[in-house]
Parts: sequence; structure tokens; C-alpha cells
Amino acid sequence: MKKELFKKIYNEIKRSKTIYLVRHIGPDPDAVASQIALRESIKLTFPSKNVYAIGTNAARFKYLGLLDKANSFDFDNDLVITLDVPDVARIDGLDVKKFKNVIKIDHHPFVEKYGKFEYIDDKNTSTCQIVLEMIINTRLRCNKFVAEDLFMGIVSDSNRFLFEYTNPFTFDLVSLIIRKYKLDIQELYKKMYMKPISEVRLLGYIQSNIKVTKNGFAYIELENDIIKSFNADAASASNMINDLNNINEILVWLFITKDEKKDLYKVNIRSRGPIINEIASKYNGGGHKYASGVRTTDRAVLDKLIEELDEACKLFINK
Repeated sequence: MKKELFKKIYNEIKRSKTIYLVRHIGPDPDAVASQIALRESIKLTFPSKNVYAIGTNAARFKYLGLLDKANSFDFDNDLVITLDVPDVARIDGLDVKKFKNVIKIDHHPFVEKYGKFEYIDDKNTSTCQIVLEMIINTRLRCNKFVAEDLFMGIVSDSNRFLFEYTNPFTFDLVSLIIRKYKLDIQELYKKMYMKPISEVRLLGYIQSNIKVTKNGFAYIELENDIIKSFNADAASASNMINDLNNINEILVWLFITKDEKKDLYKVNIRSRGPIINEIASKYNGGGHKYASGVRTTDRAVLDKLIEELDEACKLFINK
């Protein structure tokens, strides 16, 4: 079944003259890396095709590659491939409802069916791992740049192979590209994890000021003035969420930042036990069982979300 779907996607790529690759809003390395890597793989395989990776630029992930600009679309004939995004509302860069030919490639739990067909593997570490599997199982080509991006996407979304869907097959795939393309792991980790002292100090502030309930729920709202006082930004603050993964007293933890221009609260949530994506989905959010997010303009939603997540922790420790 897997190989058949990969073949269908490959055949759609092969027959399409122009292809657009898009991912979710507020991107992470897996979303950006899968988008850029697949673009480069298609270009290597079919040099005459027009292939664009589009969306809002994510400056902090520029080491993964640069995005494209596209202004003219043929809604009947162009192919759109969405990566790492389970529902239409979270797609960045295009209104896919206008396009006749849309394919979804994703590793989130199913939220919404859209497009011609979809490949979903919600037991996979990352969308980058799915793209790597597709390249291996089709005639799509790979080079060192593509392999590096896919490696970094897998590493990031598995939190350096700590998360539950990491398995022997993941290591088989990663070791294959490390050997074949002679990847310099240390240099790639430097690109991903080196950070300025300002971010280290901000993390110290978060660790010192986060509130922890008796049920093991932790949360902090990071005001923009506080973030700026550390010479950091909201994106940097949000990406520190995984740094609280190994604290005995915490089961679920939540960061709140705010996009002042859009008057939008951005909430990142992580868990080491309670299922959180079902709760997040009630508040215009979603994601994985143990890694989810919410976006809202309603301040009252934050209070309800905090209350419900705390209750989820209470139920989890008392079951």
C-alpha cells in the first residue's frame, strides 16, 4: 500500500509541468525541510519542471534553504503538494481549494480530507522521514543537500530521536543517508542547535518563572516586552518548548506568546502522558498526541485551555 501511494505521487509529479509545495503556518524545521528537500529532489529528477516552495519566510530556518515567489497559477493543471499540514485552514501560501490537483503528505493525525488523494502516516517521526521513504521507493533523486535537510527535519521532529515514534526503521533510514552522502553530523547539529547567549538567558527566565500546578501542569505567558528585554523574539521563545521535556514534576507544559500585529495568541503545548491534541482541537488548534498548538484572538480561550489541560493532568495521575 505504501509503495503504491508513493508511486501515485511520483506519477502525478512526473506528469505535472508546474508544482507548488506548501506547508503549515508558523513552520518548524520538519515543515520547511520537507518542503525544500522535495523541491530539490524534483528539480534533480526533472530539470525542466517549474517547482516552487512557497509560504512565509522563516528567517531562523534559512540554513535549510530559501523559499520562492510565485504570482501566476493555472488552477486546473498545476499540482500542489501540501507537506506537514493536516487541514486547509493551516496551509501557508496558497488557497488550495482553488486547485484541481492537490496531494497531501503528512504525519499528523487525520483532521480533514482535501485534494485528490493523501498519504498520511501518523506513526511516523516526521514528514521528512516520509519524503525520504518516498525518494527511496521511487525514481526521485537525492543529493547531499537533500539528504542534509531530510536528516535535520527528522532529527528536529523526533527531538533527537527521543519521541515515541522513533524506531529501528528510523535509524536504518538515517544511517543510510549518513553513509551514502557522508553527512557531517556535528556540523548539521551546529546549524540546528547553536544559539546566542540572549536565548540561553531567556530560557533561564522561563525556567525560573514558569508556573507549575499540583497536578503537574506548567504554563507561562511570555510578554513581548520580556522577550525583547533579552534581545530575543517570540519565535525563539516558542521554540524553547522542548527544553522542558525532562522535568520530573511536569506532565504537560504550555507557552503563550503574542503576535501583536495580528492580535493573535500563539500557544505551544507538550505532554509526557496526557493526550493533548484532542483538547487543542476544541480551541482552533491541533497537532500530535503529545505535541500540539493553538492560535486564538480570544483571551478567554487561554484561561479555558489552561483549566482543561490542568484537569487532564489530574485525571492522568489519578487513573
